[in-house]
Amino acid sequence: MQTLMGKVAIVTGGGQGVGLGIAHALAAEGASLVITGRDESRLRDAAAELRAHGVEVLTLTADVRKRASAVATIAATIERFGRLDVLVNNAQSSVPGTPVDQLDDEVISLTLESGLLGTLYHMQAAFPYLKANGGSIINLGSREGIVGGAGFGIYAATKEAIRALSRTAAREWGRYGIRVNVICPAALSPKAVKYLTEHPDHAEYYKAQTALGRLGDPREDIGPVAAFLASPAAHYVTGQTLNADGGQVML
Repeated sequence: MQTLMGKVAIVTGGGQGVGLGIAHALAAEGASLVITGRDESRLRDAAAELRAHGVEVLTLTADVRKRASAVATIAATIERFGRLDVLVNNAQSSVPGTPVDQLDDEVISLTLESGLLGTLYHMQAAFPYLKANGGSIINLGSREGIVGGAGFGIYAATKEAIRALSRTAAREWGRYGIRVNVICPAALSPKAVKYLTEHPDHAEYYKAQTALGRLGDPREDIGPVAAFLASPAAHYVTGQTLNADGGQVML
């Protein structure tokens, strides 16, 4: 039985990596999809993959750093499907490997605006529609925020801010049946592969820190966790952080 049949989900940054993996898992459960990103051709390719699940897919070129873009994404979703049930705030830009003393305003703005503000803008724009019927918001955190990874200062701060925002929203919006949770993934997205190829010592470190002995696959390992949080099976789960990282972080 497809647990999300008849539901509509937005995945920001859904054209590749973890976002695409999550989109696949939601589509496999029957959800109609809206995927956003900055690369139109990449979105088209992703949509073709996702439609193989037999679901409808809307692609939107968008910049999550802009409030107007978030508002437009939600409006286009409602116009196309007439409802919204699941919001996955996955999009995030960053410059990994930058020490705290070398963070400049450009890197700070890029990271905070795409992550924290992009998440907030989409949550605010979606709220009136989720308030009417309840729903699930899934935000993306990171182990780097929990452990304080060297070279990830502003990224770690952004991801921890997203977790704090998520907990507060879970308390404020629970009365409306809106659940807000966080996934901290460890997966071999294209960006992660690039970074680990450039920093082979870090690749060995992360592998050694992972109890299951491998880094995850966006579709097979991270996607199902998001599908669970979006589904009726998680109807009593909110304000939580799920570390889908093979056992790197254990709380």
